[in-house]
Amino acid sequence: MAAPMELYCWKGDWGLPSVDPDCLTVLTYAKFSGAPLKVHKITNPWRSPSGRLPALKTSDDGVLFQPSRIITHLRKQKYNADYDLSARQGADTLAFISLLEEKLLPALIHSFWVEGKNYVEHTRKWYAESIPFPLNFFLPNQMHKRNMERLKLIRGESWREEDEEMEGRLYTDAHECLSLLSQRLANNNFFFGDSPASLDAYVFSHLAPILNAKLPNNKLQQHLSSLPNLCRYCTSIITVYFPWEQESGPRVAPKPPSAETQDTEDDPHKRRNQVLSVLAGLLAMVGYAVLSGIVSIQRVAPDHALEQGITMEDNEEEEE
Repeated sequence: MAAPMELYCWKGDWGLPSVDPDCLTVLTYAKFSGAPLKVHKITNPWRSPSGRLPALKTSDDGVLFQPSRIITHLRKQKYNADYDLSARQGADTLAFISLLEEKLLPALIHSFWVEGKNYVEHTRKWYAESIPFPLNFFLPNQMHKRNMERLKLIRGESWREEDEEMEGRLYTDAHECLSLLSQRLANNNFFFGDSPASLDAYVFSHLAPILNAKLPNNKLQQHLSSLPNLCRYCTSIITVYFPWEQESGPRVAPKPPSAETQDTEDDPHKRRNQVLSVLAGLLAMVGYAVLSGIVSIQRVAPDHALEQGITMEDNEEEEE
């Protein structure tokens, strides 16, 4: 019997199975397609076999860490949520996914990772409280830099964080994208009728964080709230496919049984992994301090040790 596929992803909160849109895309597609996954919901990306999240550990293709590649692999394993789509619907799927990535994703990144009040009071706070010590001191900043690079990659090198005109255009594009999605969905349960497809996984994973996260300044949520069919769409998917997330409520990490085998922190090697994480974090911090010149190592001759000790005591007294 083949080993089960294992998915490593960020844990859930805000009534969602995962707080990360990419992880949410894969989790939702797996639900729609019926793919049997052993899910590890974690808060330390270093525990992932790729060092990134999401990551799918397979028996034949190794470790995959991009949502598109993970979904392609699941399709090859006969878990295809797009099986009944026509050629035209397949083309529409690609077009709307491109629209999401070009128009809505940049504003989503900006809302969570760039907008000052949201980043400080919500995003960085959540990750700093969730990521284990001492990784929580520098991983949120690394994630912030990666998201800034991703935003610049999508919007072009001309993107500037402090440019109000560019920021306004960013949200205008996002609002237009949301309106187009609302028109396309109309009164349907899903974008291609009564059965969910991969497009629904992508759309839901972009909309649900906007709708559920309690951001201090959520411009996207204000516009999304004016489109009731998209709000009902998100709520319906959570209710049908992730019912325990609703029961847990916001700000709670759910731990109920599901069709997938879930492994959050109940790991037989949990203590060992925690110790290794702490040691790795400390080594990284010490290495950074030495390489950046914050800490320097000097050799002192034995006959000067006493004299230097007296000098250091004098300096400390002066600083006080």
